[in-house]
Amino acid sequence: QFQLVESGGGLVQPGGSLRLSCVLSGVRMVYYSMGWFRQVPGKEREGISCISSSDSTVYADSVKGRFTISRDNTKNMVYLQMNSLNPVGSAVYSCTARRWEYCSGLAPRNLGSWGQGTQVTVST
Repeated sequence: QFQLVESGGGLVQPGGSLRLSCVLSGVRMVYYSMGWFRQVPGKEREGISCISSSDSTVYADSVKGRFTISRDNTKNMVYLQMNSLNPVGSAVYSCTARRWEYCSGLAPRNLGSWGQGTQVTVST
């Protein structure tokens, strides 16, 4: 059993940046692929990024070139640097962990278990 706790969300103006963090506790992250999805009330979850245990990354087209996922296995942390945010990016962002070295696409069912999430609001 493990736990995921996200932080770093908040209010940001369009064009701004945020860095989300997530700590995985209870297991060694080195054996897990890690990811992020986001969800807006009333809509389906959207997988946006995944990083494998060997640091291979996958991004959704909607965030490619603007978001960067990274991990620090020594700290059991995964990060999501989000640049050039726009109001469409307003959502609850949740990090995910799967006991599988590789990323198997961005469908939320393939990203694994998730935390409670952190709210990101992009607005003036």
